[in-house]
Amino acid sequence: MKVVLLAGGFGTRISEQSHLKPKPMIEIGEKPILWHIMKYYSQYGFHDFVICLGYKQYVVKEFFADYFLHTSDVTFDLAGNKMEVHNNYSEPWKVTLVDTGLNTMTGGRIKRIKPYVGDEPFMLTYGDGVCDVNLDTLLKFHQGHGKIASMTTVNITQLKGVLDINENNVVRSFREKDEADASLINGGFMVLNPEIFSYLKDDTTILEQEPLQKLAAEGQLMSFHHSGFWQCMDTQREMKKLEDLWQSGQAPWKIWEK
Repeated sequence: MKVVLLAGGFGTRISEQSHLKPKPMIEIGEKPILWHIMKYYSQYGFHDFVICLGYKQYVVKEFFADYFLHTSDVTFDLAGNKMEVHNNYSEPWKVTLVDTGLNTMTGGRIKRIKPYVGDEPFMLTYGDGVCDVNLDTLLKFHQGHGKIASMTTVNITQLKGVLDINENNVVRSFREKDEADASLINGGFMVLNPEIFSYLKDDTTILEQEPLQKLAAEGQLMSFHHSGFWQCMDTQREMKKLEDLWQSGQAPWKIWEK
């Protein structure tokens, strides 16, 4: 199963960093948060990634093109025009980097990667958030209910999309959150069936608006509630929180050995 990562936005709410690089390339522990997300999925056996790019896409492409330079010790023999990589560890990843447009909205970006996903279900999340959700359990939940979309939901005071969920975990409505809300919110880490593409019109489509609202109205959007760790990185404060967790050795999303 492929994992689609949304990594093309401008990241304006953390502009202190994102004016230099795309937000998913902002580093936690000297590695882009995008890398952390991919390592997490990989620990559950998901190694095939499709990354939706836009703003400063070349930074992401250069990172993967020179992956060993970023992750290994290297000797350059300038006289002999040779390079030797030491102690390199090769990730079991296949990474497809797709230019989905500079100003394309989230739904439009997903629509553009349809040729790379095909007619199979796929995972989807945002390139700026980490968690410790059990992806195996999430996938079993999705496969068990037969609906088009499953969304990991968390209860946290953030300005994200608010969900009205019934006792059977069916999402009845989807709307933007306001300051007074204490409802479950969209935490990303979704599983989507290929029928989702019929809900996406063009580059102006925002996934979190009409498509998810329509799925909710039709009873096709299911909530997978996660009560554990979840954190997005919208601000400098949130970036520091993630960095502090990493440096303390207590990062809940670090489930790999190296």
